[in-house]
Amino acid sequence: MNRAFSAGGLSLRHPGALPQAKLNTAPLALTDTKPLLQLAVPMLRFHIVPNARINQVAGEYGGAIRVKLRAPAVEGKANAALRRFLAEQLQIPERDIVLEHGQKSRDKMIRIGGLSEKEIHTRLGAAK
Repeated sequence: MNRAFSAGGLSLRHPGALPQAKLNTAPLALTDTKPLLQLAVPMLRFHIVPNARINQVAGEYGGAIRVKLRAPAVEGKANAALRRFLAEQLQIPERDIVLEHGQKSRDKMIRIGGLSEKEIHTRLGAAK
């Protein structure tokens, strides 16, 4: 016996009932074999100097972009200040700046979306 209950367009079948529709088990054909486009998102190294007099890009330090920040290196305040500062300088939303490594270090790896590495260096005024 196949019992069903229908409420509001939903059909609840008895657990022992067979499904009404048959599944298509034919193999899928690959129609498009082109590789997916992957955009390169620059990862840049930054060296942070907290407790500075002003927020500024201060050249390079060991291959990293040196940034002086007024915020103290306490409870992530310098990390938040760095994201805000970079967003202002690069004229991009803060959500496009992601701290990948170095949450508790002065040396940080930051992923910046929406700009090329060359454009980032140009907007920050850092030589590269």
